[in-house]
Amino acid sequence: MKIEKPYRDVTIFMVTLVVVHFLWKWTFTGDEEGGPVTWLGLDVTAPFAMVSHHIASVVYWLVSMCRDTAHMVGDYTIRFDSGYGTSIVWGCSGLKQAFIWLCLMLTVMPEAGSQPSAVRRMWLHKLWYIPVGWVCCYAFNIFRIFLIALAMENHHEWFYLLHDVILKGAFYAMLFGLWALFVGKIRPRA
Repeated sequence: MKIEKPYRDVTIFMVTLVVVHFLWKWTFTGDEEGGPVTWLGLDVTAPFAMVSHHIASVVYWLVSMCRDTAHMVGDYTIRFDSGYGTSIVWGCSGLKQAFIWLCLMLTVMPEAGSQPSAVRRMWLHKLWYIPVGWVCCYAFNIFRIFLIALAMENHHEWFYLLHDVILKGAFYAMLFGLWALFVGKIRPRA
């Protein structure tokens, strides 16, 4: 079955997203209580702990600019005087989305019939656009956790809706938008 040209790139995007998502889920394990994070049985806790601590520190700084009722508890938890708060666990590091972004960009193919020079130019564009996507992933992750942390002070019942539905969907929509910009406007034509 041949996929029509307008749908080829979107099909590759969707297949890559699903495959990478499940590959991540099947190869990375860890609990949300601060236990070890493993990849194929190897302990990879250190990079996740480092990034989670950094994210928690930045989010705490941002929250402190808006609220004087926030307190940092340990390396990963922001608590409010209301008794509620949030913890930035390894799954909130944004590393999964950064990996998905890399895989999405690596699967962008040149247009059929492209000249070798267009293929080389595409890879040159990828060299700067992949890091741009990583910066966007980082910034959006900070923004996402900042919004969740602010909501937790007085609306802890919103956690699932914000974390698992609205902002997770928005994260993947942002990835799609960045990818579509590359495919539609930046990828060199034949």
